[in-house]
Amino acid sequence: MSKQIIHIVGGGLAGSEAAWQAAEAGVRVVLHEMRPVRPTDAHHTDSLAELVCSNSFRSDDHEQNAVGLLHEEMRRCGSLIMRAADQHKLPAGGALAVDRHGFSAAVTEAISNHPNITIAREEVAGWPPEEWENVIIASGPLTSPALADAILAKTGEDALAFFDAIAPIVHYDSINHDIAWKQSRYDKAGPGGTGADYLNCPMDKEQYDRFVDALLSAPLHEFKDWEKVPYFDGCLPIEVMAERGRETLRHGPMKPVGLTNPRNPTVKAYAIVQLRQDNALGTLWNMVGFQTKMRYGVQTEIFRMIPGLEEAQFARLGGLHRNTFINSPKVLGPDLRLKADPRIRFAGQVTGVEGYVESAAVGLITGRLAAADANGSPLTTPPTTTALGALVAHITGGHIESESYSGARSFQPMNVNFGLFPPVTVTRPEGVTRWRGNDKVMAKRRAITSRALDDLGAWAN
Repeated sequence: MSKQIIHIVGGGLAGSEAAWQAAEAGVRVVLHEMRPVRPTDAHHTDSLAELVCSNSFRSDDHEQNAVGLLHEEMRRCGSLIMRAADQHKLPAGGALAVDRHGFSAAVTEAISNHPNITIAREEVAGWPPEEWENVIIASGPLTSPALADAILAKTGEDALAFFDAIAPIVHYDSINHDIAWKQSRYDKAGPGGTGADYLNCPMDKEQYDRFVDALLSAPLHEFKDWEKVPYFDGCLPIEVMAERGRETLRHGPMKPVGLTNPRNPTVKAYAIVQLRQDNALGTLWNMVGFQTKMRYGVQTEIFRMIPGLEEAQFARLGGLHRNTFINSPKVLGPDLRLKADPRIRFAGQVTGVEGYVESAAVGLITGRLAAADANGSPLTTPPTTTALGALVAHITGGHIESESYSGARSFQPMNVNFGLFPPVTVTRPEGVTRWRGNDKVMAKRRAITSRALDDLGAWAN
């Protein structure tokens, strides 16, 4: 038993998982949860790991889906969150859905009964005290104002965001490169650029008009009051821009100036959609200026109207809602330590991951890393070939930091997806002369997931 105590701020999925992992490693933990002393706008109970939105953990297919792979990796790491989810699962086809009350009660009971964990029902109203030598902040998207102010003071004004203005992200290999071409506006090469740093998808007037019509008729997400954010001119949803006039988008993110289609250089495009590389691997590309409040299913249908994106596969769809997250690539080291105060680690949604499982996964990693420090046996993060490692690598360094269309820094929350993994090469089975349908995609996914589970073994144990 280590003499050092790990202090964990926040009793959501990430904080609960971090506490469990550290306690199971023989380290004493104090889990600080401000509810019910200080309620939030979203929670209805004082239970740990309360699910405030959906009750779905998404796909449970660990061979063909990245979040399903994350489920399996967490199970192999002794995850409390996955154990409780499996105990309280509901019929949901290939997805893992849970009874939200049974799930939360199971997590609360396990944490409350663990001999190495003490639950402190109190708000940490400021920066953790200096005498706390080993700290994990897992305060989530509803971080209290006092703690948020302390994080701002410690990291700097540009390191903390209070809402998402999320543009969709597309898998590079699903883009039609016979239509899209690479070119920066006016061939300008920015820092580290070549002058061909954007993918450009051209529209003629008829295509543009149909696209605007679709935007204007699209159903929107209905957000609760606490989720809503004010509109700023630099991050307006594209459908709001369209409402301000049919030509607004052509003078904003879809302006066609400074670009020449090499396949048809004499014909000027009426509008152009640009995509910018989003990760160091070059597997994910961001639709510049396309933050939106449209419902997810409609987004896919409308964005596939764009020439070159007819078969687009989306790693993330767009959104605009309240959130609190740090600029992890800037302020965190590869081991999730805060550079400005290395005794502090961050976990969960506040690090810039989206989703219940992703939040819990980062909690799992930080709990193990913090426990290893307390026990005097330092541990590295999981291999980047695993779902756990790929997620951490992205939020701490895999994202390419650049200016968004609005001029703000571009790091935004991300779900786990296959675009975060190092690529694999697959060959056709013997006797097969060509790939049919999605066979190659499915083969690549099986290769990625098989490699991940093989590489996870040593770290998990």
